[in-house]
Amino acid sequence: QVQLVESGGGLVQPGGSLRLSCAASGSIFRIYAMGWYRQAPGKQRELVATITSVGSTNYADSVKGRFTISRDNAKNTVYLQMNSLKPDDTAVYYCKGVINTPHAEYWGQGTQVTVSS
Repeated sequence: QVQLVESGGGLVQPGGSLRLSCAASGSIFRIYAMGWYRQAPGKQRELVATITSVGSTNYADSVKGRFTISRDNAKNTVYLQMNSLKPDDTAVYYCKGVINTPHAEYWGQGTQVTVSS
């Protein structure tokens, strides 16, 4: 089995920064891609950023220039550096991994990010 565990969420003031981490563990042979998604109260889950095994990245327009996704292949870990945070960034952030086969998706349990003064 594969598990994803997120960490790094919390409460931050507008304009502040947070760094989220997601570590994958278990029977892992290959990680195709990993990404971050978020879900605000009353809204659908949306893509924030993704990164492939070769380092190609993709960002939602709303976070471009403020968020940076990166990965440490040796640690099976993906990070999300979030700068210039806004109240609209408040959500539960979920990590997703496409692991072992191109069709096997795994999700973490989520971590709360709250941006408020």
